[in-house]
Amino acid sequence: MAFNVTNGIGRRSRGLPSMADINVTPFVDVVLVLLIIFIITAHVMDYGVEVNVPKTKTVASSDKDLPVVTLSAKSELSLGNTPVKLVDLVSAIHSRFPGQTDVYVRADEKIPYGQVMQVNAELGAAKFNIKLVTQADSNGRR
Repeated sequence: MAFNVTNGIGRRSRGLPSMADINVTPFVDVVLVLLIIFIITAHVMDYGVEVNVPKTKTVASSDKDLPVVTLSAKSELSLGNTPVKLVDLVSAIHSRFPGQTDVYVRADEKIPYGQVMQVNAELGAAKFNIKLVTQADSNGRR
């Protein structure tokens, strides 16, 4: 507890140092409120919201030769129609499509998500813009 000693007329007596204490109560209150907010929002961030990813409408097709990376149902990786290993994927794209920054990734729906993310990580590390290819919805809606 902090207090000041005065000499009776409101002046401080000589020889006693001044008391300079920091009031930490408001700081503790703010920290506790932030902690409670963090505890509440961490639960929401952990589980997230479940969504069903929709099928998309086909917008346009192209005759241009594009860098399309495909993961088949048998986990076989290919660039266009040419089989390629994951470690050689970036160099194969650079040699076949020099100066290209966009890469299209197609994967069978039965492929585990982790394998698709390994391909995306390899392409992302090489600074490619990754575009995921989807199948057109049978109803033609978005």
